[in-house]
Amino acid sequence: VQLQASGGGLVQAGGSLRLSCRTSGSIFSINARAWYRQAPGKQRELVAVITSGGSTNYADSVKGRFTISRDNAKIKVYLQMNSLKPEDTAVYYCNADTTGGRYWGKGTLVTVSS
Repeated sequence: VQLQASGGGLVQAGGSLRLSCRTSGSIFSINARAWYRQAPGKQRELVAVITSGGSTNYADSVKGRFTISRDNAKIKVYLQMNSLKPEDTAVYYCNADTTGGRYWGKGTLVTVSS
């Protein structure tokens, strides 16, 4: 499984960004997809997850502002981020939890200016 994230950038507080993660390889083995983030000097944290059945879960800090989704072919996973705050600044990573292990894409940097 290979993952490629895109869509990061610089945005003002209150703005929006949409991250995308393209999947290639054995997508049939994927159990769940997720977005994580890592801010400077902090540990990587879970932001949002979507299971193979379509259930979603979010970190408390992003509930009501971020939405995780995927396309019908389950090739792309998205993270719609609204009402962005400076504390959302981080490198965002997409993740796939598969029957053969966990896979990570290269991160995409999101910078929110105040």
